[in-house]
Amino acid sequence: MHQITEQLKLARIVPVVVLQDAADAKPLAKALCDGGLPCAEITFRTEAAAEAIKIMTQEFPQMLVGAGTVLTPAHADQAIKAGAKFIVSPGLNPTMVKHCIKKKYPVFPGVNNPTGIETALSMGLTMLKFFPAEASGGLAMIKALSAPYPQIRFMPTGGINLENVHTYLACDRVFACGGSWMVKEDLIKTGNFEEIQRLAEEAVRTVRA
Repeated sequence: MHQITEQLKLARIVPVVVLQDAADAKPLAKALCDGGLPCAEITFRTEAAAEAIKIMTQEFPQMLVGAGTVLTPAHADQAIKAGAKFIVSPGLNPTMVKHCIKKKYPVFPGVNNPTGIETALSMGLTMLKFFPAEASGGLAMIKALSAPYPQIRFMPTGGINLENVHTYLACDRVFACGGSWMVKEDLIKTGNFEEIQRLAEEAVRTVRA
């Protein structure tokens, strides 16, 4: 868990990807790597997710590839078998999270309130997804939640974009941000991987400024 967290901290931005066709996995991974962002969270919202993770991890072993929107233990197992290095969920499902902990899968469940945080703490987790970030109060909510729980660090996702990502990352309670603006579905569907690379480069420049 510690090693994956450190890698996410270095990446700073985690592209959150929805892939309808696993054939797009290789050119997408190349675009992200060439853009200086060798990291991705492949959401388990489509049938292509596991195969896409497998392709990315095999073709681009330098990438840090995780699985997102993981809702069940079976999906977690499927993702890890495909090569995912970490698991992310939109909420905190104790059954799924405990399964990941038991199997020693790095897992980042989603929370946006004290109850979720305390449930995570009871399981020994301190690195959490904050979702949906903007709709849940954004940075102001993160700061408010950090007061009683100073040991928690967040990965905000949901409403993060080029305009606000730098502000989030400037907060010492945030270890990385998840975002989809550089990997929009329409860009993937039309095969516009050059634009994805450009947006990845732009994102990297923004967080390093």
